[in-house]
Amino acid sequence: MRKRSLTAATTLAVLFSSAVLAATPASADSSTVLPVKQIGHVVVDGVHRQVFISDPGNGKIVVTDYAGNVVKQLGTNLSGVDGLELSADSGTLYAAVRDLDAIAVIDTATDTETTRYAIGGKPDSVALAGDRLWFGYGGDTGGNIGSVDLTGDQHQVTLGQVDAGTWYAAPLLDAAPGSNTLVAGAAGQSPAEIASYDVSSGTPVKLASTREAGDNLGDLQVTPDGKDVVVASGAPYYHQVFKTADLNGDGKYVSDAYPNAVAIAPDGTVAGGTFAWYDPDVFVFRPGSSEAVRTYDFPNTGHSSGADTLATAGLAWAPDGSRLFAVTHNDGDVYSLRVLDSPAKAATTVTVDAPATATRAKQLTVKGRTASTLPLPAGTGLTVTRTDLDSPNGRALPAVTTKADGTFSFTDTPPAGGKVKYTVSYAGDADHAAGSASDTVDVSRARTALTLDNNGKVYDYGKAVKFTAHLGTTYKNRTVEIWADPYGPDRPNKLVKSGRADSHGNLSVTLNLYRDTTVTAKFAGDSRYNSASAVSRAYDRVSISTSMGNQYKSQSVWGQTYYFFHKTRNPLVTTKMTYYPGRAQKFEFQVYYQGKWYPGDPAYFKLGSDGVSKVQITGDHSKDVGWRFRVRSSYIDGGSGDIVNSTTYGAWKYFTYTK
Repeated sequence: MRKRSLTAATTLAVLFSSAVLAATPASADSSTVLPVKQIGHVVVDGVHRQVFISDPGNGKIVVTDYAGNVVKQLGTNLSGVDGLELSADSGTLYAAVRDLDAIAVIDTATDTETTRYAIGGKPDSVALAGDRLWFGYGGDTGGNIGSVDLTGDQHQVTLGQVDAGTWYAAPLLDAAPGSNTLVAGAAGQSPAEIASYDVSSGTPVKLASTREAGDNLGDLQVTPDGKDVVVASGAPYYHQVFKTADLNGDGKYVSDAYPNAVAIAPDGTVAGGTFAWYDPDVFVFRPGSSEAVRTYDFPNTGHSSGADTLATAGLAWAPDGSRLFAVTHNDGDVYSLRVLDSPAKAATTVTVDAPATATRAKQLTVKGRTASTLPLPAGTGLTVTRTDLDSPNGRALPAVTTKADGTFSFTDTPPAGGKVKYTVSYAGDADHAAGSASDTVDVSRARTALTLDNNGKVYDYGKAVKFTAHLGTTYKNRTVEIWADPYGPDRPNKLVKSGRADSHGNLSVTLNLYRDTTVTAKFAGDSRYNSASAVSRAYDRVSISTSMGNQYKSQSVWGQTYYFFHKTRNPLVTTKMTYYPGRAQKFEFQVYYQGKWYPGDPAYFKLGSDGVSKVQITGDHSKDVGWRFRVRSSYIDGGSGDIVNSTTYGAWKYFTYTK
């Protein structure tokens, strides 16, 4: 198999052609596969910059860094671990371990369990409010709320702190940091019930309850100021907001069908998640705004037609609001942690439209537009970069500004030909994410002449042949490559010389030819002249020698050297030929009669691995006495079993028989 190599110009052309006409802002969003069977809860430790993800199915807590890399897996003995809560200083992680009727206490500095509270129930969720750690618990007989007193050394556990029968199963719990208001909700219930409690006394006092929290509650979270709770239920198709004081409606966040997750940043920015195969999965809202400033639609990493979906309660903010962490799931039961950078900033889209073709050194116009969910003001500055063969790392052009409708345009006179890429970038600001896009122009270049001699010539085996490439006018690049590709799949195309053409435009190389060879001269081009190539196919004969054996003498007669054989001996013809796998020599036999040679039927005989073929001429030679014969061995291109050499005829060997 012959191999081909890309020239520098081709490589650059491929690089430039990868540009797109429009792009959403460049970001460091990433995705990492998680070693989990299920997802329970996600919390983020901003002090140690780590993310904790509970896995009830495997009974462990997976720890990742802010880039999503798994750095540790806590425990294999936390069967049913689900709800997670961080202390105010992020120094302690509390984990509800349902199957062990316990709450594990973990030091986040070392990620090791320091103690375990035995509660005698089956806890599913945990929340800090007042001076206590509250937990929702309960098995098949109903749910309730309990607490752990964190002020005393004994960490007293109190169960049954609300009326029996209030909750049919362990309720979800949440509270604002430092708040005395605890909110509980019945997960999966339809219609969903939520209730709020004042826990300042250490005993929950119900403030309000409602069954207007939709159907199939998946997640809830209290706002940082403690005034509202945002609910994610499968229906209605938006995220509901209720006042914690009386659970009256207090607005909504417009998302989409099947809400299943909610996370609220310390500054009040809300991320609402939905279960969606074909629509956006995450909606980000500024505090007080019901319309999303940004959305995320996850890709498909599975095998179904629908994309990956957000896991229930699978959202969590970094405390500084710089990142939103989302756990997704595909149809292959693979969970991934997606790290979304600067999610609270409005997405900015830049489109760039440049002419498809242009003439070098002639002015062209590039147009474009910026767009954002928070419109950019007129006069917004954009940077422009031109990338071409003379400036492969890019060259900054004068900045441009947008008009009131977000459009922009600029002119440029490209000094270089080839693929010229114009990139327009917006740096972003406190409210807007960065955005960038590019478009590529095919700018004309002149043609240059490139020739290579010896095309079609045939040479003897092993002949040293000088090949000379001649390059015409170019701009800066005067480098020529010469490649040699011998026939046959076992000999690859090979660079045999690369160098600068001399003052006459020539570059030469001498090759010893052992096979037919395609010799190619290549010029990679430069910023003003196109690439060029020239091909010369030089043909090479094989080496053939033939000898006779079993004769009793040789003598010059009839104008040739004849070998004389007794009629009782069989002539042995030995041929030595350049070897190639599967190669055969063509053996020809002729007899002389009345002044003319008459051919017999030729035959092909395989060469041995040493390139030798021996043919013995047998028969009743008493009838051949006095007759004149000749034989020869040849290589026939295509007929001898391969095509790597050119047809080569061996010399005739003459013989006769005597008594």
